[in-house]
Amino acid sequence: MDVGELKRRVAATRWYHSIDLGHGIVTPGYDQSPSRLPQTRMPADLTGMTVLDVGAWDGFFSFEAERRGAERVLAVDSYAWGGEGWGDKSGFELAREVLASGVEDKEIEVLDLSPETVGVFDLVLFLGVLYHMRHPLLALERVASVTGKQLILGTHVDLLGVARPAMAFYPGDELNHDSSNWWGPNPAAVLAMLRDVGFRRIEVVRGPYSLPLRVVRVMKWKARGRDPLIRGVCQGRMTVHAFR
Repeated sequence: MDVGELKRRVAATRWYHSIDLGHGIVTPGYDQSPSRLPQTRMPADLTGMTVLDVGAWDGFFSFEAERRGAERVLAVDSYAWGGEGWGDKSGFELAREVLASGVEDKEIEVLDLSPETVGVFDLVLFLGVLYHMRHPLLALERVASVTGKQLILGTHVDLLGVARPAMAFYPGDELNHDSSNWWGPNPAAVLAMLRDVGFRRIEVVRGPYSLPLRVVRVMKWKARGRDPLIRGVCQGRMTVHAFR
């Protein structure tokens, strides 16, 4: 594919991830994916490992796992690839073609994951998906069933001032005006659920911002007409590594 044709196809695709395709072309993703990569603390060397990327979308993290030497990478998605939501599978397919990638794919719901349907993987990536699940504990149970060694979980969190495990429920589009967001667990709930589904060792590698930083952030949001002040102060993101 020549560069002109590649640029045309990239421009005709709606991207979520920002992926470097070479030739000076980076997909115009809504998500600045490379800047999020350090937050995951994905191991730098995945040589010989098998990796499952749950909720892969355009495949940025799948291709990155392959680049880091993973022996096999399986990207799975359903909602994003099926065209029900913001995008479809065309970005993933184009990026895989251009990168000459061997990443495999399977369209499957999170709640259908099992050793029988996809196998068991050394490393499972579950990034930005948990709060989209109507049944988050069941989703984590399914994800745990296909995790052989390590899970990297990245999620939105809410109720940051609550010490005991708790979740905020979003029955409409309260979170970011997106009706596909259902739950905001607090950090205590995230850790408790991971223990409940069988992870023995859990490390928080990135917690929510401190309260002063959250206040500064939410004031910027407020100026742009985003979520109310009190809700933004109580919300954040966290990344956890969980081990069998």
